[in-house]
Amino acid sequence: MNKGCLISLGLVLLVATLGLAFYFSSESSGDEKGETTKPKIEDIIKKTVATGSIKPRQEVMVKPQVSGVIDELFVEEGQMVKKGDKLARIKLVPSEVNINNARSGVELARIRVDEAERELERQKEVYKQRLDIAQARINFADAEKEETRQKQLYEDGVISEIDYNAFKVGVQLRKAELDNAQIVAQNTIKQFETSLDVRKQELAAAINNLQLLREGATRNSGQVANVVMSTLDGMILELPVEEGGSVIERNNFNEGTSIAVVADMSNLIFEGMVDESDVGKLREGMSLELTVGAIEKVKIQAKLEFIAPKGTKEEGAVKFKVRAAIQPEKDIFLRAGYSANGDIILDRREQVVALKERDVIFSGDTSFVQLRVSEDKFEKRQVKLGLSDGIHIEVLGGLDTTSVIKVIKGQSKGG
Repeated sequence: MNKGCLISLGLVLLVATLGLAFYFSSESSGDEKGETTKPKIEDIIKKTVATGSIKPRQEVMVKPQVSGVIDELFVEEGQMVKKGDKLARIKLVPSEVNINNARSGVELARIRVDEAERELERQKEVYKQRLDIAQARINFADAEKEETRQKQLYEDGVISEIDYNAFKVGVQLRKAELDNAQIVAQNTIKQFETSLDVRKQELAAAINNLQLLREGATRNSGQVANVVMSTLDGMILELPVEEGGSVIERNNFNEGTSIAVVADMSNLIFEGMVDESDVGKLREGMSLELTVGAIEKVKIQAKLEFIAPKGTKEEGAVKFKVRAAIQPEKDIFLRAGYSANGDIILDRREQVVALKERDVIFSGDTSFVQLRVSEDKFEKRQVKLGLSDGIHIEVLGGLDTTSVIKVIKGQSKGG
């Protein structure tokens, strides 16, 4: 019984040994033979990626003309508005200092109007008596008399024709000076009239300013300064204030409080950053494919229109700002602030012979593949390569789609 078990165990071990020997022999033969592939016809696209976001091309912050408290908001975020639509009404809280300053401005403007009126009347009197052209008229009359006298001398043979012609030219010059003086006199009248108009406009503006502080509306135009209007056709993106909140007018000393942010959402752009290693390959007019994180499986088309002339350092790397015009999509609503990645196409080869870059052996400036020359034999063959997208590489010479090459596993560039 024990002897039979030993024999059975020995047979099992023998079969296992033979099986293992056959397996390793097959594996060794398979490795020597190698997995093969053929070049294929592919489209190769080399591109770089710009990371950024989607923004409206035109976005404005609407600010009030007067300070006060928000009495009522007429719009909501996301609402479409037209230029001139009411956004909010401000309850005026004028200070006595501002009112006094406005009164002083009105009085000063009135004084300037009176001065301009007096100057205009004085100039009209000068023009009426022709005092501003008197000297030019005298000079012209003297030149005419002298020309008559010289003419008689020329006819008597006392002076030459050349000398006489000089006096004729002198008469023409004096006539031109007289004409010019008359034009200058007329223009001077117009300048004083214009100056008076400007002073009157300044007075009207000062009066309106005082009335705006008191009532919030101008008498002549009826414009309500304490009602904030939209300055752009577009969408309300943000309302930074609430009813009851205080706001400050925009002026030379501060930017003022934003009542609303309005943007034209029909004209969007992509703004992103590109690494300095790729910016030298870019040019205006290149195509972009935008991938928006919030919208899956959709490619948005855009055209590169700006490349920053100066880079900025971010996290130790220099990057350059780029901007692209987004081509509108009818069925897709893009929101301002969406993060997006832009694939910028640097170069393209369509329907060319290509193989996987992993199957190429690089040695310095030379590249090779393992080409099958018989059923179980490979030889090293030099190939000429072109554009690469990081996975596939264009074959310019040395192979065609009928060539069989060995797949090189675990090979890296330069290996």
